[in-house]
Amino acid sequence: MDSEERFVNIELKLVHQEDLVEALNQRVYEQQKQIDMLEDLVRALAERVRTSSLTNQTPLNERPPHY
Repeated sequence: MDSEERFVNIELKLVHQEDLVEALNQRVYEQQKQIDMLEDLVRALAERVRTSSLTNQTPLNERPPHY
């Protein structure tokens, strides 16, 4: 293998690595957007549970009226 072939092989590997890095960066970006959305959802659900528990003061161990 001469120097020219080695240089071409190195360039090809570099191009493949650049493509892979770009694809991985895109995936990380998409996952971060999903994490942000899920965190917002968890906050909203936690607030909903908190306000629901404040308005509904029925004890958890209270028997239903038909007992």
